[in-house]
Amino acid sequence: MSEQRGSKSKVAQEASDDDLEGTAIAVTREEGTWRCKPLKPAALHSLSEAVTELRELRSAGAVFGLLDVDDEFFLILRPGPQGIRLVLSDATAALDYDIAADALEHLNIDIPDLDPDELDDVDPWAEGELGLLDDLGLPATVLNVIASDTDLYADEQLTMIAERCGFADELAAAVDAYGR
Repeated sequence: MSEQRGSKSKVAQEASDDDLEGTAIAVTREEGTWRCKPLKPAALHSLSEAVTELRELRSAGAVFGLLDVDDEFFLILRPGPQGIRLVLSDATAALDYDIAADALEHLNIDIPDLDPDELDDVDPWAEGELGLLDDLGLPATVLNVIASDTDLYADEQLTMIAERCGFADELAAAVDAYGR
């Protein structure tokens, strides 16, 4: 994927936010039942927009968001009483994508000091709270392995996460409905 990421990141540098592709899906679990629903496309452009939409969902159980941004990287966002917990699958994405830069800022992590021309030679790394889905059946070590797999696109990584937690069918239906 690093080759794919590198070839696409140059395009991403020139693209406006309106050109972003991907999906933003809200996931809830109440009384053992998983539900996935598309978020507004604006959630792919703005961390605060995604967080606001997730906070507006009313659920007695787990609530989190899965964002696939341009098939380049993913974000997992989980609002809670103490604030938002998140994982960014590729810290180097902050060089090209505002939402990734916002995620690193939220985590109080500096944007990597890399020359954009050298991105093809750098393996991506995840940042954030890798254990944010531990209670739902996805240990931090497994999430790290999934995020580190550079042969997979972000949507494939999110599908693996959904399979591990048990909501793959619900996620697939929400992705199919996204943007309609």
